[in-house]
This record gives sequence, C-alpha cells and structure tokens, in this order.
Amino acid sequence: MIVSILIFLVVLSVLILVHEFGHFIVAKRAGIWVEEFGLGLPPRAIGKKIGETIYSLNWLPFGGFVRLHGENVEEGITDKKRAFLYKSKKTRALVVTAGVIMNFLLAILAFTIVYSFSGFPAPVKTVKVLDIVQGSPALTAGIVVGDVIKKVNGHEIKDTTDFQNLIQESKGKKVILEIQSGGGDTTTVKHVTLAALQDKNDGRYYLGIVIPSDIFFPPVWQRPFYGAYYGFKDALSWGNIIARGLWNVITGIAAGQAPKELSGPVGIFAVTTEAAKNGILTLINFVGILSVNLAILNIIPFPALDGGRLLFIGIESIIGKKVVPKVEATIHTVGMIILLLILLAITIGDVKHLITAGGISNFLSTMGK
Repeated sequence: MIVSILIFLVVLSVLILVHEFGHFIVAKRAGIWVEEFGLGLPPRAIGKKIGETIYSLNWLPFGGFVRLHGENVEEGITDKKRAFLYKSKKTRALVVTAGVIMNFLLAILAFTIVYSFSGFPAPVKTVKVLDIVQGSPALTAGIVVGDVIKKVNGHEIKDTTDFQNLIQESKGKKVILEIQSGGGDTTTVKHVTLAALQDKNDGRYYLGIVIPSDIFFPPVWQRPFYGAYYGFKDALSWGNIIARGLWNVITGIAAGQAPKELSGPVGIFAVTTEAAKNGILTLINFVGILSVNLAILNIIPFPALDGGRLLFIGIESIIGKKVVPKVEATIHTVGMIILLLILLAITIGDVKHLITAGGISNFLSTMGK
C-alpha cells in the first residue's frame, strides 16, 4: 500500500508540476513576476524563496498553482510593468493556456515512450476475418471466419488501416462489403450490407470482427519521430474521447441525472495502482491519458480553471475593457470553493464505491456499471 501511495503521489506530482511549469515558464518569458510556484493547495506546509519566487509545498495534495504579481486585484501591485493584469490580452492568454499545452506535450511524450518500446502499428494488406464477436453486426450479416474483405462501398481496400478508416467514416450508416469467401476452386464473392455500432466508451465504430494486426520496430534514431507522430494522434484521440465523456456528463446533469462515471482522487489512485501492477509501460501510458484528461478539464470555461480565466480575457475583448479585478477574483474564489466541494463529493462517492466493491480490483471491475 505504501508503494502504491508513493507511485500515485509521484504521478500526481508530475502531472501538476508539468502543468504549472507551463504557466511558470511562459510568465517568466513574458516578464511577469512569479511570486510563488506551489505544489498542492494552501495552506502552505513549507516554502523556500529562490531569487524572487517562493517554491512551496502545501497541505492539500490536490492541484497546484503559480501566483503571479497582480494576477487578480490591483491592490498591492508594486511593479506595474511586471504585473499580470497590465500585460496584453495576447500575453495573458498565452500564460493561461500554457498549462494545457504542456499537459498535451506530456501526453505525447508518454505515448512516444510506450510506442518506442512496444512497437508501432503496421497495416496488413489482406483484411482477413480472424474471429467474430457474438451478437455483432458482422455475425448477423453472415460474415464468417476466413472471409477476406475486398471492398467497402465499391472502394477497393489497400490495407487494414484503410479498412478501419472507412468504417469510422461511415458513422454508423449502412455500408456494402464485397467479401471473398473460401479458397482455390471454391472461391466465391458475396456482398453484405450492414451498419457499424458505436462503442459508448471510446466513440469508435465497430463491425464486430477481428482482423490481422502487426507491429514494427524502426531504427532507434527514428523511433522518437515515429513516436511523436503516433503519440500526437493518440493524444488527439483520447482528447476526443474525454471531451465526449465530459459532454455526456454535462448533458446528463442538465437533464437531472446524477453523474455515475466520474472518479476523484480515490478512483484515480485505484486505477493508477492497477496500472502500475501491469508494468512501467502501462503506467506511463496511463499518465499520458491522465495528462490529456487534465488538459481537457482545465480548458473548461469555469471560474478558477484556466478556461474560466481565458473566458474573462475573451469577455474583455468583446466589451473593450477589463472586468473589475475584484469581481473577477471573487468569481474565481467562489468557483474554487465549488470545485473543492465537487471534489469532496466525488471522493466520498469513490470511497463508498470502493468499500461496496470490496477492494481495488472489484472496484475497477464495477467502475462502469
């Protein structure tokens, strides 16, 4: 348990430090006075001043912050040239969004590392059906193991990647597959019409067939480039999945439904522990997913989040003047209180779920139910 807690704290710290470092470095480059760089939320446990900046560890181990000179209110500003409030809208927007960008970059790096060691996906030219999922559209349409899919809606398939892309592009609409069955003198060609189903978890469309897949290992010096490409694609893919899930939660709340799929620190701790058991690459991959998650959540236009601060800059651009700093600061404070209360409620729910499930393993298996 102690090792699991340490791993969880390291993962959480890396995610937060990378995010806050984005704000920190861009603010520094813009000539803004960074008064404090904090890990965790106040009250402060310990702090050390290096140069003009205090580096602190705080008692609440969730989140982090960068305190900029003149960030929220005009009172107490001693150096207007280096105060956040007096910088241009473009500069302030860059500082605000830097944390989100850094989290996406961390995700790309994490996925790059995983690909570099586990290999890169390679398309296979022949789309041969290796297995059929029970109850799937493919089974209903009469597709059988051994069939070779040659065309989709008259489009000749080049390889497995081409086939997968065509199915995703169909968006669940009916498609006509040209299939080659049998072999040798008994080879026949048939056409089947079916529609792909959408997976509720990742939003992707599937027919319910297993097709060949392959991996390749390029020379070591090429792996960072391949990794960056596939890592970027994965970061975008997970961003899309997370945004969809978040939108479903928001629309569910608007419809009066309590969110069932949200996890707080306890839930993340449970999944992190399980990921660590499956090896370092699984853990690194999970860090990438969490980093994308943090980026998406932070860009939401809600007070106290980066997206909320960006929203006020947008309002300033529309009305031609700043929102009264004291008013904005109050709104962000209220937003932070609401976020902490939501976090507390989710944590209590996680604990209840964990106890009911009888442990982490059972808890994980019942998360989606």
